[in-house]
Amino acid sequence: MSIRRTSGLVGAVSLALVLTGCGSSSDDGGGSDTAGKDKTRVFAADNGKITIPSDPKRVVATGYAVPALIEADAPLVGISSWKRGEPMMSKEDLAEYKKLTKVAGEQAAETNYEAIAEAEPDLIVIGVPAPVLGDIDVKRLESIAPVVAIGPTVPSAWRGLSRKQADAAGALEKFDAAQKTYETKAAELAKKYKDVLPGLKLGHVGAYGEVSKGTFQREFGGSWGTNIAEDLGAKYYGKVKEAGEGSRAVSEYPSVEDLPDAFGEADALTYSVQADGSVSEAVQYVLDSKLWKNLPAVKAGKTFPLRYTEAATYGEAMNTLDAIDKSFAPLLDR
Repeated sequence: MSIRRTSGLVGAVSLALVLTGCGSSSDDGGGSDTAGKDKTRVFAADNGKITIPSDPKRVVATGYAVPALIEADAPLVGISSWKRGEPMMSKEDLAEYKKLTKVAGEQAAETNYEAIAEAEPDLIVIGVPAPVLGDIDVKRLESIAPVVAIGPTVPSAWRGLSRKQADAAGALEKFDAAQKTYETKAAELAKKYKDVLPGLKLGHVGAYGEVSKGTFQREFGGSWGTNIAEDLGAKYYGKVKEAGEGSRAVSEYPSVEDLPDAFGEADALTYSVQADGSVSEAVQYVLDSKLWKNLPAVKAGKTFPLRYTEAATYGEAMNTLDAIDKSFAPLLDR
């Protein structure tokens, strides 16, 4: 259950609102109404304050919640398809992903309500952008189990959003351990590159330009291709000229003729590549341009491919850290 990044995050709820909506116990709704029922709590989600089980036993997850809750070892009984994340999953998580019953497709409109009902969940976590909720019959889902919508906003918000998803599913223990592991490694790599990376003015070419329109994707700080590198001390200069919501708050799509204006001041350039290291058509279009080849950073040999730039969980982001370390290693020899 997904949506293309260049449009899927547009119109999503602001980052501040999403990150402040953590779940909490309710004074008047935290206990069970009758004997034998599980205790409940009120959880603040994109779709309001929802009463959910304090300790869910059967969870259905969709969209970005799928990899987050698999990693957190939540009690999943059904998930949506999430093919984009397969290359970033560990062997164990990928095996679990393949084993779990698929109750929805890649798109929100491909929700199988009958399959969700048959899974008998006591909680449904929807991990799609707020505008995409319109493609889902939330009322119908609410007749099956409590529904919390915790969808993506700006790309860098995956940290707080994935924690909210794990919190709702009662799976914070493993989540917090993964976060600590990631932050420890990121800090080690930041120390490793502290003398060479923070002083560079960086630019980034994202994966979602459109060759047919002659455009490329420039990603600024906080975007998919940049936010994890920033944890190592990378500094991406500039900002979106006409900021929109979601991913368009941190990326834009200029004409390839604008490459000199976009990256002429860059000391170094990074660009997104696919999980296997291959270059997408949209990025190759930029790399083949004479304007790209004449950029000062390119002439200086300071271009660095980055893999796993779509990471949206701490486990996935560990792969990204390794890839960034490998790519930036030549900086240490200069």
